[in-house]
Amino acid sequence: MRLVDTLRLLSLAAIWGASFLFMRIIAPVIGSIPTAFFRVSIAATGLLVILALMRISWDFQGKFKTVLLLGVINSGIPATMYSVAALVLPAGYSAIFNATTPLMGVLIGGLFFHEKLTPTKIAGVSLGLFGVGILTRAGPMTFDLELLLGALACLLATTCYGFAGFLARRWLDQAGGLDSRLSALGSMLGASLFLLPVFAYSAISQPPASWGDWSVWLSLLGLGLACTAFAYILYFRLLSSIGPVKSMTVTFMIPPFGVLWGALLLDEPLSMAHLYGGVLIAAALWLVLKPGARVASPQELADR
Repeated sequence: MRLVDTLRLLSLAAIWGASFLFMRIIAPVIGSIPTAFFRVSIAATGLLVILALMRISWDFQGKFKTVLLLGVINSGIPATMYSVAALVLPAGYSAIFNATTPLMGVLIGGLFFHEKLTPTKIAGVSLGLFGVGILTRAGPMTFDLELLLGALACLLATTCYGFAGFLARRWLDQAGGLDSRLSALGSMLGASLFLLPVFAYSAISQPPASWGDWSVWLSLLGLGLACTAFAYILYFRLLSSIGPVKSMTVTFMIPPFGVLWGALLLDEPLSMAHLYGGVLIAAALWLVLKPGARVASPQELADR
C-alpha cells in the first residue's frame, strides 16, 4: 500500500476516533436527538458547499430516492444510536464497539446476502462478540442496565452499517455506479430529512435545559464538518484507491484513537478492559478480513 494511502487511513482513524470525543461533549448537554440531527445536517451543508466549489454535476442517475433511503440506514439511525450511547458510555467504549462493524457485516452477509460463512469468519465473529462481552463487564464502569443499553445502541448502529454496505453495493453500483461524493451528499440529506421531524418534536416537547456554550457548538462543527463530511470524502477516496476490504481495516485503528482522545482531553480512565476487549476484537477482525487461501486456476493444475 502506498505511503499516501497509509497516511489517509491513519488520518481517517484519528478523525473518526475523535467523533466519539465530540459526541461525549455534546450529547450530555443538548441531548441525543439534537446531537444526531445537527451532526448530519451540518455535514449535508458542508458537502453542499464542497460540491459547489468542486462544480460536481448533480446527476443521481435516477437513484436520488434510493440514496436518501440509504442515508437513513447508513447515517440517520447510527448517528442517533451513537448519540444515545454517548450519554452513558465513555468515548473509548463507543469506539471499540464501532470496531465490530466488519463482524456484523460477516453475519449479515451470510444470513441475508448469500455471502459464504467460512469457519474462520465464524470463529472471528465469536471471538469479537466475546471481546465485546469482556469490555462491557470489566473496567471502570459498573455493569448495569444503562451500560447494557449503551452497548446495544452501539451494536444496533454497527448492524445498520453492515446492512448499508451490502445495500449500497446492490442499489448504487448498477449502471456504472454513482459518484461517491453524490452518494455521501444524498446520504446526509436522507439522514437529515429522517431526523428533522424527530428533532422538531423533541425540541418542542422536551427541549434541553441548555443549548450549550461555544465549546459545544465548536464540537458540533467539528463533528459535522470534519468527522462526517470530510471523513466521508476521505473514506470514499480510500475505497477507490485500495478497495473496500483494506479500507475496512480503519476500524482496527479507531478504538486506540477513541481511547486516546478520551483519556487526553476528557480525562476518561484507562483500564485493562480496554486492552483485553481491544485485543480480542482486533484478533477477531484479522480472522474475518484475512485473505482466504488462493485457489489454483485450471491451467496451473494442468501444468503440475
